[in-house]
Amino acid sequence: MTNHVTDKVIIVTGAAGGFGRLISEKAADMGACVMCADINGDELDNTTQRIASSGRSVECLVTDVARLEQMTALAQRTIDQFGRIDVMVNNAGIMPLAFYSDHAKAASAWDRCIDINIKGVLNGIIAVYDQMIQQGRGHIVNLSSIYGNYPVVGAGVYGATKAAVNTLSESLRVESQGKIKVTIIKPTGVPGTELSSGIVNPGAIVGILGQNTADYLQKMTAHMAGELPTEKTDPNSVEYYALDPEHVADQILYAINQPWGVSVGDLTIRASGDAYIL
Repeated sequence: MTNHVTDKVIIVTGAAGGFGRLISEKAADMGACVMCADINGDELDNTTQRIASSGRSVECLVTDVARLEQMTALAQRTIDQFGRIDVMVNNAGIMPLAFYSDHAKAASAWDRCIDINIKGVLNGIIAVYDQMIQQGRGHIVNLSSIYGNYPVVGAGVYGATKAAVNTLSESLRVESQGKIKVTIIKPTGVPGTELSSGIVNPGAIVGILGQNTADYLQKMTAHMAGELPTEKTDPNSVEYYALDPEHVADQILYAINQPWGVSVGDLTIRASGDAYIL
């Protein structure tokens, strides 16, 4: 496949770990100039050093995606450093799953979820919009989730933020057709990321698993103990039960690695044997 990533200038938020770090590293390996952003300065430096050590072009800026002025500064720093912005990957996000009955301990996490997952994506769009329009082309990749497809128990707030990402993305696509490409990425559950660390009530995962909850938890327990059959853990098996973060990063790069005239608009990424019902 032709490499359309080479020499692109790509901003990645949430680059201190998880999908963000992998996207940044893989894009740099394909020849992109990468601007990494995250609120976690120490791990952001770690990402940057890992990329720079391989001789790739990378810069970083500690950024709170919920603050528009900081996102605007990130965009300007990218322009000053690399001369343009080709791709914005709005990856930063948190997942505080909880029931409404958990509101006493979940409310502050929900506030932060709204700030990061909705305002962070909106701020990312705003920060790069004028530059991309002025350039005559650009590409915005927004991380959503299968949770944004349907409302379910245990994910009222998180699911609403991802539904908002879908709406923000589609409205931008319609408004900017022929100028800015827009891609919505919808991963299923990916145990290897840090997202699960934000869950307020572990029981709230029932919304995405439904009748498969007990079976999935059994598989996870067996996997952690090294007792799960190989066909469940082998990505070359149709029974593969849970995605590795690298698989999601690869598909995000696939969406970026297209000619300017080809836009991957909506991409759901699943393990073929997963238990998610959304």
